[in-house]
This record gives sequence, structure tokens and C-alpha cells, in this order.
Amino acid sequence: MTTAAADPPARSYRPLAGVLTATVVSVTGTRVSAIALPWFVLATTGSATMTGLVAFAEMAPYVLVKALTGPVVDRLGPRVVSWTTDAVSAAAAGLVPLLHAQGLLPFWALLAMVAVIGAMRGPGDLAKSVMVPEAADRARVPMERATGLSGVTERLASTIGPAVGGGLVALIGPLAGLAVNAVTFALGSLVIALALPRGMGRPAAPGATAANPGSAAAHEQDGGYWRMFREGFVFLRSDPLLLAVTVMVGITNLIDAGFITVLVPVWARESGNGPAAIGLAAGVMGATAVVGSLIAAAVASRLPRRTVFFVGFLLCGAPRFLVLALGAPMWVVLTVFAIGGFGSGFLNPILGAVLLERVPRHLLGRVHALGDSLAWAGIPLGGLVAGASVALVGLIPSLLAAGALYFATTTLAGLRSEWREMDRHRGHAGSPADTPAVPQAAGAEEAPTPASVPAHS
Repeated sequence: MTTAAADPPARSYRPLAGVLTATVVSVTGTRVSAIALPWFVLATTGSATMTGLVAFAEMAPYVLVKALTGPVVDRLGPRVVSWTTDAVSAAAAGLVPLLHAQGLLPFWALLAMVAVIGAMRGPGDLAKSVMVPEAADRARVPMERATGLSGVTERLASTIGPAVGGGLVALIGPLAGLAVNAVTFALGSLVIALALPRGMGRPAAPGATAANPGSAAAHEQDGGYWRMFREGFVFLRSDPLLLAVTVMVGITNLIDAGFITVLVPVWARESGNGPAAIGLAAGVMGATAVVGSLIAAAVASRLPRRTVFFVGFLLCGAPRFLVLALGAPMWVVLTVFAIGGFGSGFLNPILGAVLLERVPRHLLGRVHALGDSLAWAGIPLGGLVAGASVALVGLIPSLLAAGALYFATTTLAGLRSEWREMDRHRGHAGSPADTPAVPQAAGAEEAPTPASVPAHS
């Protein structure tokens, strides 16, 4: 007796559109805050060091909590984690302008609110990215194209956010930007909670042995938190390419964090260009990054990944630091930032595709969390280092030193043999069936942009 095969689920773009919408909304608010918050601290304290301390207070919890919540996302499901963490972030972000208006926001309270936002953003960002492969499956979209579209939405948000943030700060004041951040977190929470189809973003099944759920391996995978955490850690440690990418992106993210949170605001103040120039430069860079991401989504599958990756870093790296250090006119600054944005648009689509090809689905949350966290581990220190550097040696030497380190990191890394793996096994999304079993070697360390191949911030 035979039975008819079940019809495959109908193709639907709603899940992918929902995840991308929630991402663009929350990232837009975060980018607005990235301009408003440093300017608020500079305006009220006049201290580059305290500005760096606020950046540390947000990003240190972000990295630490994100590193530890991979198993939680896999076990509870990314949908629940996403909307709940965004809701808490909205409440914390809304308290900042409210308490300041009442004269009840001492510096330690600001640090506490920012730390809560960072701690919630980590798992919230992770949960959204983990839902992209499922959304791509439901839409029947190739994985490389889905990661490209995800990169486009992030870049679009990175264009809108700074432009809005710079305008709000210049016209109304930095607290308006912080209020917008609270609203966008709330909207992102509602999109994930209410707009996605039922059943989307459920807890991960024990994927390694899905065909034999009664096996010993299946029971082992369904073990406790630390067993799940270790499985992700061991897998990441066993992949030389993922580790190489993570280390390189970790260094560039540290430098970028100091550039964005301290060096650019101090340049805007000392040059007399003001906060509007920050938003304009970031907006131009974000706009060309959207163009780069769109091109990457369309043709990345036919391009040599390694070559495109390092050329992209060459364009978006050291020239930004050099043009500010030389005191170039604003039109030159905008031109350099525009070229850099175009190059950066190719980075995250490539990184995302490599991640999804190399990591089994049932380990994606854990490996993604560990990879992102190590790649972002230097971000909390970026603002502190940049603030201390400006205080000790001044803005121009700090810009030149940071640019030189960026260039060395993104050039020398390409000489290592692991990078040849970027162009192998293309188009094979990671799954228990087509990805090697998690090695059993004891292990150790792990590894954006906002990944197991980490996202460039």
C-alpha cells in the first residue's frame, strides 16, 4: 500500500519580509542612537574618555550576553528571544530621555540603562539572523541571495539611521535621537511577535540525528546548556577559515568602534562641522554600501569571494582614517566615504554565505553566537582605547595609527592559506546531512557586523 507524498508548503515571502523588516527597523534606531548618544555625552561632559566609557558600557554586555545565549536561542526559539529582548530594550532606551527630562539621570544611571540595552541587543540581533535561513527556505530563495538581501537591509538602515540621527541632533538635540531608538525597538518587537506566520522561529530540533531521534547521539545533543554550548564551541574551533575570519574581523571591528564612537565625533567637533557632518558622512557611506550589497546579492555567486572580500576591505578601511587626519575638505571626505561604503557592501553577504555553507542548521545559533561575540569582543574596548589615545596624543596621531593598523590587518591576513576555502563548497547550505560531524576534540575558543563567520560591524 502506498501513500501520496505530502505537498510541500506553499512558497511565501512573508517570513523573509518580516525578518528583514524587523532588522531594518531595529538597526535604524541603533544607528540613530550611535550618533545621538556619543554627542549627548560629549555635550554634557566634554570628555572623550567618558564618551568611550559609555560605548564600553553598551558593547561589553552585548558581546558577553550574546556569546552565552546561543543555546538559549536554539532551545527557546529565535522568535521568542527576538521580540522579548527588543521589548526590554525599548523600555530601557525610553527611560534615558525621560529620566534626563526629570533631572534624574546621573552618569552611573546612564551607564546602567546603556548596559541593559546592550545586554538585550546581543541575543535580539542573534535571533533575527538565525531566522534568515528558515525564512529563505520558506521563500525558496537561494541562501546567498537571502544573506545578500539581509546585508542590503542592514546597509539601508545604516544609511537612514545616521542621516536621521545627525539631523535630529542638529535640529532638536540628542535626546530626540534616543527617543527614536526606543520607538524602533518597540516596532521591531511587534513585527516579530505579530507579523511572522505561525510556527516561524521555533526551537531548533536535534538536527544532527533527525533521522534517528532515538539514537545516543540525539540524546547527547538534547542535553543541557553547557553541552550545547560546548558543541558550538568545538565546531567553531575546528574550522580554520571561520577562526581566521573571526580574528581579522575582530581587530577591524575594534578599530571601527573607536572610529565611530570617539574619533569621528571628536573630528566633527574640532573641525567645526558639527553633528550634521557625522550623519552626512555615515549616510553617504551607507547609501553606497546599499548599492554594493545589491550588486553582491545579484552577482556574488559568480565572483571570486576572496578577491572581492579583500578589495572591499581595502576600499572601506584605511582611507577613511587618512582623509580625516589630513583635514581634507568635506567633499573629499564624502567621496572617500562613498567609495568605502561601496566596498563594504560586499563584505557581509560573502561572510553570511560562508557561514551558512559551513555550519549545520542545528548548531547555527550556538556557532553564530560564539563567532559574533569573538568578532565583536574588541568593540567594547574600541571606544575606551580611542578616547584614551585622543587624550594622550591628540586626534590626528590617533587617526593615523588606527588607519595603519587597519591596513596591516586586512592586507596581511589574506596571505594565510585558510582563505582559499572561501571559494570551495559554494552553494551548499550547512545541514546535518552535508556538513561533517562535530569533531570530538576537546576544545576551547570560538569566534557581527554586525558570526561564525562574523558579521562586519
